[in-house]
Amino acid sequence: MDNWFKLKERGTTVSTEIIAGITTFFTMVYIVIVNPGILSDTGMSFNGVFIATILASIVATLIMGLWSNYPIIIAPGMGLNAFFAFSVVKGYGVTWQTALGAVFIAGILFIILSLTSFRYMLLDAIPASLKHAITAGIGLFITTVGLQNAGIIADSKSNLITLGNLAQPMTYLTIIGLIITVTLMAYNVKGYLFIGMVITAIIAWFMGLFQMPASIVAMPSGLGETAFQMDLAGVFSNGIYTIIFTFLLITLFDTTGTMLGVAEQAGLLKDGKFPRSRGALLADAVGTTTGAMLGTSPTSAYIESSTGVAAGGRTGLTAVTVSVLLAATLFFSPIVSVISSIPAITSPALIIVGFFMISVISKMNWSDLEEAFPAFLIIILMPLTHSIATGIGIGFIFYPVLKLLRGKGKDVHPIFYIFAILFFIQLVFLDH
Repeated sequence: MDNWFKLKERGTTVSTEIIAGITTFFTMVYIVIVNPGILSDTGMSFNGVFIATILASIVATLIMGLWSNYPIIIAPGMGLNAFFAFSVVKGYGVTWQTALGAVFIAGILFIILSLTSFRYMLLDAIPASLKHAITAGIGLFITTVGLQNAGIIADSKSNLITLGNLAQPMTYLTIIGLIITVTLMAYNVKGYLFIGMVITAIIAWFMGLFQMPASIVAMPSGLGETAFQMDLAGVFSNGIYTIIFTFLLITLFDTTGTMLGVAEQAGLLKDGKFPRSRGALLADAVGTTTGAMLGTSPTSAYIESSTGVAAGGRTGLTAVTVSVLLAATLFFSPIVSVISSIPAITSPALIIVGFFMISVISKMNWSDLEEAFPAFLIIILMPLTHSIATGIGIGFIFYPVLKLLRGKGKDVHPIFYIFAILFFIQLVFLDH
């Protein structure tokens, strides 16, 4: 085991890695509750998505741990699942089968990119300001989803949205759950999102909003309702090419940024570079492709991996430990199904994850109008149009236009002009 994971070389032990894996597991296990809850809103089978979420996470995380030897966890990404459900299926009006087809094609393209150096060119073509804006915009978007699901904000005839009825039991329970979870976060309690869900579920039970299922554990079932249901033909007949590109784009740089951040924290970067990056990116690409075949939204590297690193995790054994624990959760679908159906339990997680994502705006240079204004459009239009792709598209069109009008067209990467043209065609000429 030492030879495979290089435990002594990285100054760690088996017990330390296992503890780090357990720590990471409790900080990211909320996704097996939240992800099927979000995707089932499209008509997908909850149990099918639940199993697909876990299996895709296990496959990708094992590749990361056993091949690339990093303590990094991969699972269906927050934001990407909201984009899948609310922008692609509900916004564009395509079926969830067609959306899975788009994810599958994006995954195949990601695999190809992972095996070539073109992935670096693609990342370099996008200005840092717009990368940060996409992350922040998605954060604002999923926070809006969490607030709406909880009833804290609601549709209004006179305005776009207004304050909801805070006297509703589910709404004020959400506020209580949010306060509990943020308090746990403030005290640096490991696994605060998951623990906050458990405490809120207990309160919901006392309030009569939560009924325990007849059985807490059960044999996994239902995967056949989502597995191999993707509609590839529907992707082309609906012309949702920018959806494929958006899935690919977000997954690529979100994963790359997270991996670099976690690897730097663990002291695993060499001269500022990311060793074995090909295998690490390939793990996510395979996870996304596998997830599409089984029935879930794209995977992404999890920033929660940093909690395991903080607990001493330095090798892929941490990732393998998480994979084993994820496999055990396959047998708890009855209780997970009930919990995920209660907005007060899941909405605080959406709101808090959105908070972390929008915090990247502090890295942006707001004094540079040419960089800041297109970024602003991306951030504000994602929640207002209820479409991540539309927000990205308008920002990507506005950026090169502004640069050209300022006589700085050469500052824009040639590939970025292709991005802008593709989004212009999609938004102006195709149904969106």
